[in-house]
Amino acid sequence: MNFWTKAAAGLFFAGFAAGAAQAQAPAVDSFYKGKTVELIIGYPPGGSNDVYARLLSTHLGKHIPGQPTVVARNMPGAGSFLAANHMASVAAKDGLSLAICAPTMALDEKLGTQGVRFKTAQYNWIGRISPLVNIVMVSKKSSVKTVADAQKAEVTLAGTGVGSTVSIYPNVMNNMFGTKYKLIMGYKGSNEAMLAVERGEVEGHSTAWEALKTAHPSWAPEGFVTIPVQFSLSRIAELPDVPTLMEFARNADEKRVLEAILNATEVGAAFFTTPGVPAERVSALRRAFDATMQDPEFKADVEKMRVGLHPLKGEDLQKLVAQVSDLPADITEQVRTVYQQ
Repeated sequence: MNFWTKAAAGLFFAGFAAGAAQAQAPAVDSFYKGKTVELIIGYPPGGSNDVYARLLSTHLGKHIPGQPTVVARNMPGAGSFLAANHMASVAAKDGLSLAICAPTMALDEKLGTQGVRFKTAQYNWIGRISPLVNIVMVSKKSSVKTVADAQKAEVTLAGTGVGSTVSIYPNVMNNMFGTKYKLIMGYKGSNEAMLAVERGEVEGHSTAWEALKTAHPSWAPEGFVTIPVQFSLSRIAELPDVPTLMEFARNADEKRVLEAILNATEVGAAFFTTPGVPAERVSALRRAFDATMQDPEFKADVEKMRVGLHPLKGEDLQKLVAQVSDLPADITEQVRTVYQQ
C-alpha cells in the first residue's frame, strides 16, 4: 500500500470513527431522555459518602445526555456490601444505576471477606470526587491522647459495619502496632457514632475527616476531640501535625502492607455503575461526571458543605481499583494477617 492509499484509508477510518461517535450521541441522548438514574448510597444518611452522593445527584443529571433525573437512595448494610452486591447481581446493566460503597471493596474482595459477592474490577468506574482520609478522634475526656497512649491503655471506639474503614483501620493498628482500640459495634452510621462520643458512651470514633468536618466542624479546632492518627499515605494539608499510619511502619514489608491497605484513601468517594453497561453509556456517564466536577454551582455547593474536591477521572479510577485486584500473593497474605477483625 503506497503513501496515498494509506492516507486515504486513514481518512476513511477517521471519518468512520467520527461518524460512529456522532451516531452514538443521539442514541445515548434518546436512551436517557425522560429516565431516572438511581444513585445508591451504601451507607446511612449523614456521613461523608452520603454528603458526596447527594451533592453529585443534585448536579449530575444536567450533564448526562438527555438530562435524566438523578435520585439518591440509601441502601446501608454489611459495611456497604449490601449495595455492592445489589449492583453486581440485581441492578439492571443499563447505565441507570450508580453507587458509592466502601473504598476498601477491592481489597475485601481480594481477601475473601465474608459477604463479598462482587468483582470490583468488573464494575464500570465513573469517577472520584475526592480521596477520603480517615482519622481516629478521641474525646478530651479520655486519658488516651496519642497512639503511644493507646498501646498502653484500652480506648473504646464506636463502630459501625464490619466491612467499613471505621472498623478496619483501628483493627489494623491493633494487629500491627499493639494498640488497644476496642470497637463497640452496632451504631448505624458515623452520625450516630459521633453522638455516642458526645454523650460519653464511648471515648472516640474512627471515621472520615470529611465526616467530622461536616457534622462537627468545631470539634477539632476547639479541642473537644484530639486526633492521634490519620489513615493516609501522606499528611494532608489540614492535618499537618497529625502522623499518618504509614509513619509507624518499622520496615519495608510493613510499608508495602500499609500501602496496599491505604489504597482505599485514594479510591475515596468514588462512583461506579454495574458491569455490562454499553460502552457509549459508560463514556457518557464519565464525561458527565467530569463536567459536573467543573460545574460552578457544584463547586459552590461543595464549598458550602466544607468537603474536599480533588476529582479523578473514571479511566484512572478503573486502573487504581485494578492495582488492588492484581496485588501479589505474598503481600496479600501479609495484609490478610493484619486485616482480620
